[in-house]
Amino acid sequence: MYNFKNDYSEGAHPRILDKLIQTNLVQQAGYGEDEYAQQAKAILRDRLQNPDAAIHFVSGGTQTNLLVISFLLRVHEAVISAKTGHIAANETGAIEATGHKVITAETADGKLRTADIENVLKAHMLAPHVVKPKMVYISNSTEIGTIYSLGELEALSKFCHAHDLLLYLDGARLGHALAAKNNDLTMEALGHLTDVFYIGGTKNGALLGEAVIFNRADLGIDFDYAIKQKGAMLAKGRVLSIQFLELFKDNLYFDLAQRANALAARIAKAVSDKGYSFLTESTTNQIFPILPNELIEHLSQKYQFYIWKSIDSDRAAVRIITSWATDEEMVTAFIEDLNGV
Repeated sequence: MYNFKNDYSEGAHPRILDKLIQTNLVQQAGYGEDEYAQQAKAILRDRLQNPDAAIHFVSGGTQTNLLVISFLLRVHEAVISAKTGHIAANETGAIEATGHKVITAETADGKLRTADIENVLKAHMLAPHVVKPKMVYISNSTEIGTIYSLGELEALSKFCHAHDLLLYLDGARLGHALAAKNNDLTMEALGHLTDVFYIGGTKNGALLGEAVIFNRADLGIDFDYAIKQKGAMLAKGRVLSIQFLELFKDNLYFDLAQRANALAARIAKAVSDKGYSFLTESTTNQIFPILPNELIEHLSQKYQFYIWKSIDSDRAAVRIITSWATDEEMVTAFIEDLNGV
C-alpha cells in the first residue's frame, strides 16, 4: 500500500539530517537563542525584504494557529475563515477552546473574497451582543489545493486594512503555492500584504517546524511569552532553526515543493486524459479528481488516499497528495493502474 494521503509520511530531506548530525555536539544556547536561529532569521528577513520582521520557530501548524490567533485577539474578538479552513475543519476546536469564535464563510474554492468578509461584518454589527470580527484567516495553498493570486491578496489586504482587520495567512503548504506554475505571488509580497503568516516546514522537507513571521514587529511584541506559556518553546530550539537554515540558505525549500507539484501534475494529466473532472482546479501537490466508485475501489487495493466528498451515487472526489519524497515509480504505477480500468 503506497501512501498518497499526505505529504508528511516520510522523514526529512537528507541535507537536513546531515546538518543535524554535523552540528549535534556543538554547544548552543537554548530556547531559540542559538546561532542557527539568528542565521535563519537573517536569511528569511532578506527574502522578505523586511529587516524589521519578527520571526519565531514553532513545531506544528495547529500549534502555530492557536498561538498566533489567541495572542492577537482580545477576549471578545473572532476570526473569519473559509468553511474549509484548517482552523474550522481540522483542529478539534483549538481556537474556540481559547475563547475565540471561528466565523465561517461558504466558498466554492476554499478562498475568501472581500464580499465574503463584508457579509460577515454586516452580520455582526449588533455590538456588544455579538463577537467582534477582528482577524481574517486564509491558507495558501488552501485545504483544497487552490492558490491566491497577487491581485486577490492585494484586494484582501486593502479591505482588511480599511476595516481594521488583521490578515493572517496559514502557510502550511506555502512552498507548494509559491512553486505552482500559475503563481504570481512572492515572499516579498507576503511580507507586505499580510500582517502575519507562517512558512510551513513539516509538509515540505523538514522533520517538523513552522516559521511564524510578524511583518509588523509591533504586533509580535511579547509573542515569546505566549509561546512559553502554552508549552511550545523548545529548550533545544536548534532542532527547528537548523532545519529552516538548511531549507532557505539556497533554493531547496522551493525545489522540493516544485518536485511535489510536478508529480501531482503527472497524475492530474492522466486523470484528465481519461476524461474525468476535478473538484477544484489545483496546480499544487494536492489534487481532487472525481472518479467512479468502482475505480476508487480498484485503486484502494494498492494505494492509500482520502475519499474527500461524495458527488453522487456513482462517483466521489478523492484527495491525492504528493510530497518532496514521493517515489516517481509509484506515480507511474498509479497512472498505469488508473489507465488499466
